[in-house]
Parts: sequence; C-alpha cells; structure tokens
Amino acid sequence: MRMALWNWKRAGATTRAQGQTAEDAALAHLQAAGLALAARNYRTPGRGGGEIDLVMREPDGTLVFVEVRARASAAHGGAAASVGASKQRRIVLAAQHYLLRHHAAPPPCRFDVVALDGAHITWLRAAFDAG
Repeated sequence: MRMALWNWKRAGATTRAQGQTAEDAALAHLQAAGLALAARNYRTPGRGGGEIDLVMREPDGTLVFVEVRARASAAHGGAAASVGASKQRRIVLAAQHYLLRHHAAPPPCRFDVVALDGAHITWLRAAFDAG
C-alpha cells in the first residue's frame, strides 16, 4: 500500500527525532489499517541484540513485527532496500526473544517493512520470513 505522507524529515531535527517521526507516521498508517500496537521499540538485552520498531496485532490475532525505514528519496533502492540480510536476522532474533517472553503458545507471525521515501509511505506485508 502506498500513500502520500507529511514531511517526516524536518530541517534541523536530529537523526533520532527524524526516526521517531517516521515511526509515528508508520504507526498511524498501520493503526488506520486496523492493526493494534502491542509494543514499540522492543529491544533484546545485551550488546549486539536486535530491536523491533513496532510490534502490531492484526484483527485476526496475527502478530506483525515491523521494521520502519526512512530515506529522503527512493534513489539507490530506497528505504525498503536498506533492510538487508543482517538486519533481517537481528529482527528475527528479537522476535523470537519477544515470543519467548510474551507468549506461551506463539500466534501466527509475519515480518513487515514500512518504507518512507520522501513524501511516500509503502507498507510491505510479509517482506521477509524467519527462514
């Protein structure tokens, strides 16, 4: 799904503030589509651990682990292309940790990417898998 978005990249804002604004935009987009927030910025303990930007729940109970990526433009492959194999592995490990801590019987899960390229947002459902 692709739609226009307000300007997440504010002049003079820190990288962290820009990332927060991008996550806020992604969260609003997913909530408007009917998903509910379960956790935000879930981190595994220790060095070298992973982080999941958003953990969402579909109305059918599916748990959705969301990576939010933002780039000023779609040049060089855009935001979605920046979620490489190494980042995917760290997200999967963090998701496994989340499931062990929060669910006795894991629900159906998937890994999505919300990419913000300039003034556009693209939601890639099932962008990668745990395999």
